[in-house]
Amino acid sequence: MQADLPSRLSLKKNGFTFKRFFVAHDRCAMKVGTDAILLGAWAPVAQARRVLDIGTGSGLIALMLAQRTPDTVMLDAIELDPVAAQQAGENVQASPWAARIQVHAQNVVTWAEACDKRYSLIVSNPPYFAPGVECATPEREAARYTGTLDHQTLLRCAEMLIEETGFLCVVLPEAVGNDFIALAQDDGWHLRFRTDVAEYAHRPPHRVLLGFSPQPGETLLERIVIRGADKNYSDVWCSLTRDFYLFL
Repeated sequence: MQADLPSRLSLKKNGFTFKRFFVAHDRCAMKVGTDAILLGAWAPVAQARRVLDIGTGSGLIALMLAQRTPDTVMLDAIELDPVAAQQAGENVQASPWAARIQVHAQNVVTWAEACDKRYSLIVSNPPYFAPGVECATPEREAARYTGTLDHQTLLRCAEMLIEETGFLCVVLPEAVGNDFIALAQDDGWHLRFRTDVAEYAHRPPHRVLLGFSPQPGETLLERIVIRGADKNYSDVWCSLTRDFYLFL
């Protein structure tokens, strides 16, 4: 889902201006969008010590999480597409958090097998379309379709990289999210956070934010409505995103 009204107002030709950083995305298959902004603003960072962003694209989510965390928190951002990884690295270097974020042009499977780090927070805005209809470019197809990173692979890589008390957080279409929950639970993950996201109160959710842990515990269920009946942004949405959007 592409970024909404605040992003259009702040959209430059080659990217998007937030309150504290700029994200160029003209060389990335997937542009700045509401899905990534949701995940970056929502992911639980209170206990984060080391963060991993899988499939970082332009670097947006990693930058948002750097803004939300103390200077002691280090972040790794992995991106398979070398052109997107280069642009993510440039966005990081131009940000206030260049010393805390490292961008790696690498396949997450290779990374997980070789990495000796463990992460207290892993986030991903993963592909969710099954391979099928061709996209405009091979890069966009790789970013959108699960042929390059299927959900089973994502879960098993995260299992190798997560701390015992850590969280894996994803954003997905609501129907796909329900399938992802079943897959994760079959692999031994425990659903700890679920936030359904609807455009309006009278509409069903179109996106879901999910947080999983290796450890069992209470599941927090919430619902976010982006707009009120007057079509203006809801108080909850503004509270979630106002540290990022220029016009909130």
